[in-house]
Amino acid sequence: MGEQMQIGEVAERTGLSLRTIRYYEEVGLVVPSARSQGGFRLYIEPDVERLLLIKRMKPLGFQLDEMRELLAILDPLPDDAPLDDPAARLKQYSATAEQACEELRAKLRVAEEFAALLHTQLITHRRQTGSALPQSP
Repeated sequence: MGEQMQIGEVAERTGLSLRTIRYYEEVGLVVPSARSQGGFRLYIEPDVERLLLIKRMKPLGFQLDEMRELLAILDPLPDDAPLDDPAARLKQYSATAEQACEELRAKLRVAEEFAALLHTQLITHRRQTGSALPQSP
């Protein structure tokens, strides 16, 4: 079955909080592969990979039902119902993801411009006041 991990190790490996992992379990996005005799959640590598897949969906704005459907296509569980025309759905999700990425890139450009402005203003201020120049970010 592979090496089993408790939720703390999974959280560390995925960068997700314990609360988030438990929430994803509660809403049915991920299911621990086993439980210890003491009732602790036990995960294996495919569970970690599934959580990382979910983590990649989140910044793109996918909702829970969309995540469920994407997981049913990309990482189906034995209990998942088959989808009608998964290739067409995947094509739609791919277009949605590309659009979300473009929107994120645009936001990042604006944020980087502002950060550069702040850095320039800091240098100008320090030159005018005779303070030491700041360290590069």
